Amino acid sequence: MDGQALYMYQNTPNDQRGTQVPNNTGNNGNRRAPKDNGSSWLMRSVLIAVVVLLGWYLFQIFFTQSNTSANSGSTVVEIPYSQFYQEVQNNNVATAVFQGQDVTGNFKQPVTVIDANGMKKGPAIAYHFTALPNSDPALTNLLIQHGVKFEAKPANDNSVLVGVLINLLPLLLLVGAFVFIARRATQSQQNIFSFGKSRAKLVLEDRPSTTFADVAGVDEAKNDLVEIVEFLKTPQKFQRLGGKIPRGVLLVGPPGTGKTLLARAVAGEAAVPFFSMSGSEFVEVLVGVGASRVRDLFDQAKKASPSIIFIDEVDAVGRQRGSSINSNDEREQTLNQLLVEMDGFDARQAVVVIAATNRPDGLDKALLRPGRFDRRVTVDRPDWNGRLAILKIHVRNVPLARDVNLISIARSTPGMVGADLANLVNEAALLAARRNLDQVTQNCFDDALDKVLLGAERPLILSEEDLNVVAYHEGGHALTGLLQENVDPVTKVTIIPRGQALGVTQYTPLDDRYNYSREFLESQLVTALGGRAAEEVAIGRVTTGAENDLQRVTSIARQMVTRWGMSQRLGNISYSEREDPFAGTALATGSREYSDRTASVIDEEVSSIVKRAHTRALSLLAEQRATLDRIAKELRLHETLDARRLREIMIETGAIAFAPASYRASSMA
Repeated sequence: MDGQALYMYQNTPNDQRGTQVPNNTGNNGNRRAPKDNGSSWLMRSVLIAVVVLLGWYLFQIFFTQSNTSANSGSTVVEIPYSQFYQEVQNNNVATAVFQGQDVTGNFKQPVTVIDANGMKKGPAIAYHFTALPNSDPALTNLLIQHGVKFEAKPANDNSVLVGVLINLLPLLLLVGAFVFIARRATQSQQNIFSFGKSRAKLVLEDRPSTTFADVAGVDEAKNDLVEIVEFLKTPQKFQRLGGKIPRGVLLVGPPGTGKTLLARAVAGEAAVPFFSMSGSEFVEVLVGVGASRVRDLFDQAKKASPSIIFIDEVDAVGRQRGSSINSNDEREQTLNQLLVEMDGFDARQAVVVIAATNRPDGLDKALLRPGRFDRRVTVDRPDWNGRLAILKIHVRNVPLARDVNLISIARSTPGMVGADLANLVNEAALLAARRNLDQVTQNCFDDALDKVLLGAERPLILSEEDLNVVAYHEGGHALTGLLQENVDPVTKVTIIPRGQALGVTQYTPLDDRYNYSREFLESQLVTALGGRAAEEVAIGRVTTGAENDLQRVTSIARQMVTRWGMSQRLGNISYSEREDPFAGTALATGSREYSDRTASVIDEEVSSIVKRAHTRALSLLAEQRATLDRIAKELRLHETLDARRLREIMIETGAIAFAPASYRASSMA
């Protein structure tokens, strides 16, 4: 109930919506870019070598053929060795070039050759034939006798290179692939030799990413951690008076309050090695792996002492042993090893363990005793001053218009945590960008807050009858809130469909509340039932749109009876349900700590409280029927009414005289 009260007219009877401000967790652990392991460089090198060899080979073939064609100047005809012999004897051979077994040259007169298939080739002057393997000793004398100019050249190695390339290329590719896989397997933590190695991310002292200047709204928790940082930097300051370094610090708080951000700030401020790891990363399928990783993590931290170990979501590995039938030997062994390591620190080794969780009630008691987690730091939701400090941090890089009032925004966001406020600023900046604005205006923040709390507007076309029902429903919420004491001010009423609601009435508290009186709770019940009562008074029938209201009313009334002792019949006794450790299993008892007769009395008291609130809502709306009709009419006309327009309607209809004195004073002001 710390957040804004949002009474919604629902779309369908099956929709189940809460009225609490959503908490968007935004804790992000340290993320570092993966180092280049050399595999990409190896693959590029192999590819470049293959391309170079292939290009060189193609160049050689092209260059040789070009030279041959240029030298010959005509078509080359393939002739048998016997015909070459005959042409020499006929004095028709001008030149001959011997290159291995390949012989080329020119005839004096063109020659026509008939191949084995009877096809004619030529006439051509250039020729080519393949010499005998062991040469012909009489050929040289024959060429000299008939005046043939001949010469010898080294054998062409293209065929040899092609053979070598064809034979070695698959081998080279295979070796390259093997080296690539081997390097990846060696450096990966998933191979069979590194199951027991810690996966902790190491943040070195010279690479801070977040400092305490980036943390706001949790000053008490920050002060406790500042002391830890000072102890690591200057231990003699505390040791001279006999003080010892705390073994562990447990950060406890709802999601999104900044527990991980605080740990990252410690890493940036401590100037010592910082080992960060999630609790779920310890546990694997193989039994014993988690314990091995715990040992390896603490060994690394001790070698790098002074250092800090941060375990995020420690409840994943530190849950109470023996509290459930679904026990896990691997998780319990990991927890046992963690207990041993935390208790076995050398007093001279400055190693601090910081853990974070949002479920401290399920942690093992041995983990929480002094000597392990000595300090329990609560990171709670910030008050409006804390929210203002958080907003100032998130808007540092956002250009703001002059009309932006951060104090007003901080006061209108009760119950929001740091992650919610970061999301609010981001949504406002996106809205300003979509509207092509140079700066983020107050209107952008107001619309972004409506989007976060109520959801985005939906272009839903409703019938006249449905619009009339929604207008009276939301008008009933607003009017009962305006006519009562102990109710937060009504800031907005709308019948524009948003999210999954067809209409919304928004109440914004003036300040944060940490304690609630019976009168305040009863007023909350009346305003929650104002929508249903307005349907009965103005329309004469009820609809399914009050489902969310009825759920909220039932929850508040039952807690008044069972938890807060606000029933005269039952007295100052708590009847709240106790959590069953075996819930969801065959061993679940489903029993409660009171009799069936007491349960019946509880139901009767809850029903009585709700009936009184419903009667009160009907009475208020019946007396001010004219004001209800006017509000519904204005909603049909303008779709949205703000607090100023509601006050004007109250004055015009004379209902302001029946409003609380505080509301009349604010209206006159």
